[in-house]
Amino acid sequence: MKKAFVALLMFALLASIAFAQQSGTKDEAVALVKKAVAHYKSVGKEKAFADFNDKNGPFVDRDLYIVVYDMNGNCLAHGANAKQIGKNLMELRDPDGNYFVKERVELGKTKDSFWQNYKFINPVSKQIENKSMYMEKIDGLLFGCGAYNK
Repeated sequence: MKKAFVALLMFALLASIAFAQQSGTKDEAVALVKKAVAHYKSVGKEKAFADFNDKNGPFVDRDLYIVVYDMNGNCLAHGANAKQIGKNLMELRDPDGNYFVKERVELGKTKDSFWQNYKFINPVSKQIENKSMYMEKIDGLLFGCGAYNK
């Protein structure tokens, strides 16, 4: 009985560690944005955006991915959902009815970097989850990466 309990505890511990490794952290989100901005400055917009959009590239890591918006709410790059690229997403709402892209653009008008909280579908779990998005404004563009809050 004791061995079965210890085995069950070990399984639960290993499962929670494996799940945690599937999820990116806020620090990793900030680091990915900084890496993306440096890449953009190094190779230019066209090459950088193509790299950000590559689901198998260096700017997608588990549930972390880069997004880029202009100040009108147009999605210019999206590492998890290519269908959003080229679309104006100002009217997009999260499940609570918040216009999160509109809010993002408004924050970008007064801040060079910021965090934003909203709900979004996690590409790994396929569930709607709380998300914190870190964004930096460079050349009038908003570069972001969000971490899902467990």
